[in-house]
Amino acid sequence: MQDFIQNQIFGMRWLNALIGRVLAVCGLDTTSRPGAGIQFFIYDVIKITILLFILIFIISYIQSYFPPEKSRRIMGRFKGLGARCVGALLGTVTPFCSCSSIPIFMGFTQAGLPLGVTFSFLISSPMVDLGSLVLLMSIFGWKIATAYVVTGLVIAVAGGTVIEHLHMEGEVADFINNSKAATPEYEAEVPTQKERLRDSLDAVLSTLKKVFFYIIAGVAIGSVIHNWIPENWIVTVLGDKNPFGVILSTVCGVPMYADIFGCIPIAESLLAKGALLGVVLSFLMAVTTLSLPSMIMLSKAIKPKLLTVFIVICIAGIIIVGYLFNLVQGFLIA
Repeated sequence: MQDFIQNQIFGMRWLNALIGRVLAVCGLDTTSRPGAGIQFFIYDVIKITILLFILIFIISYIQSYFPPEKSRRIMGRFKGLGARCVGALLGTVTPFCSCSSIPIFMGFTQAGLPLGVTFSFLISSPMVDLGSLVLLMSIFGWKIATAYVVTGLVIAVAGGTVIEHLHMEGEVADFINNSKAATPEYEAEVPTQKERLRDSLDAVLSTLKKVFFYIIAGVAIGSVIHNWIPENWIVTVLGDKNPFGVILSTVCGVPMYADIFGCIPIAESLLAKGALLGVVLSFLMAVTTLSLPSMIMLSKAIKPKLLTVFIVICIAGIIIVGYLFNLVQGFLIA
């Protein structure tokens, strides 16, 4: 039953077989490199789009019960480590990219929540949302997906803890600090079920418009890696022969602008070609958490010193986790 759920429901192997039969009927040899590349591309694009449609709808519906002001009140009930854990967990049911998370982070900071709590949220929101959990499960299996989410939450809580103990409240942008006292307290109007469903559908269409290009690009790159790049190249650069593979993948991921939905096909192909698991997952974490556009946006909300500390903490955490995944790869993939 577990294999059926993994392979046929999340992995949609039936879809891959169907596409292969259709391409064969059309006269395309799917055992050749071009044919296999076309099959990989069509299969992954359709699979990821279907999963995203379902996931975004469900998660957006859940989000309708956690507007920012309600989330702020929930986090305000906790203190210390518990508050940072709640902040990280709330990040899993909020927007799908760091650029969308930053305005919420600013709102939480303006509302007077501790800096450690808001940064735990900011780290976890793009890195370990529920959508990435299911997509990772569909390709890598439940062990890797669960380990990825758990370690992402640990990075978020640890990062928030370090920032809170550094007492860097003065490093937040002046316009945020000056507006804290003026932050209004209000009750948002509770939407009806019809409005929740309509808004969830709108969120599906809006998100797909934003990320579909990256899905196409990511699957195309993954197809090239999967079918044309020699395996020994990948093993040499990102396999166990290179002890700096995790650092290399993290540094390469930081300046990219993409999201996890477009990067997962690339990660899938790299892993299949012999890249180590920690190398692949470090790349995913770096791309989603520290993309260049999101860092530019964040630089408007916090001062350079705090931004530097945030980036260093995230990079250090991602690299440590990457090497940890390399050590336990045999258990997770077995």
